[in-house]
Amino acid sequence: MLLYPNAKINIGLAVKGKRADGYHNLESVFYPLNIYDALECIENKNYHPSQSPFLFTTSGLEIAGDLETNLVYKAYQLLHIRFGLPPVICHLHKHIPMGAGLGGGSSDGAYMLMLINDLFELNLDSQTLAIFAQELGSDCPFFIYNKPAFVEGRGEVITPIDFSLSPKYFVLVYPDLHIGTKEAYDHVVYDVHSRSDFDQLILEPIENWKNNIYNHFEPYAVTKFPQIADIKNILYQAGAVYASMTGSGSAVFGIYDHLPSTGLESLSKYKIYIGNF
Repeated sequence: MLLYPNAKINIGLAVKGKRADGYHNLESVFYPLNIYDALECIENKNYHPSQSPFLFTTSGLEIAGDLETNLVYKAYQLLHIRFGLPPVICHLHKHIPMGAGLGGGSSDGAYMLMLINDLFELNLDSQTLAIFAQELGSDCPFFIYNKPAFVEGRGEVITPIDFSLSPKYFVLVYPDLHIGTKEAYDHVVYDVHSRSDFDQLILEPIENWKNNIYNHFEPYAVTKFPQIADIKNILYQAGAVYASMTGSGSAVFGIYDHLPSTGLESLSKYKIYIGNF
């Protein structure tokens, strides 16, 4: 069975403060993005006890870390503990940049839950899968539903928004600059009291977003890596109606009515992804 986990962008990201459990309360609009990994998994019918019950290979972008930290593996283990799954052979082709604020790893984990659910006919509904996804990571439940949503709490409170960016286009630039999650949170300025209202502001004309929809992680990211501000300015100069860093960085996206024919030449040294919503 083959599925294509997709990326997401944050349209607005407000950090509301640290929780007693060590996580942070957030407010953001998550929007699916048409950049994909490929995840394939089949039952290992030739399994031998000398093998691992989870055989995993990868291609594409290099994936850092041990197998035990990969959310695809964790998703399998989570359902295996509950349902006693058969051994599997899985392959992940990685195309979504990692450490970019695009949720690629979270998407892979969520899609693995859905893949296993279908492959072995576990008959779990979306709500149940989202509960399992929450155990994998804060962004994972969103990808179970995979529709534009206002996300609150640590990511588990998901309210769908009847909103679409079609037929607009995106230009996404990944400068391959790393900002650790802990580092990003250590330097963010909380906004504890006021509500972000991103779920309402996103329904206004996109031209209004520039002055009203913000990312709390962006100021520190720009201080550390001025290139992020440069990229954002270039996207605007090339005609973007809105541009922002996504997540805690470092990818920056621009939204366009029409794909720019010029103006992006200076960004050629970075990884650029262009598509439609």
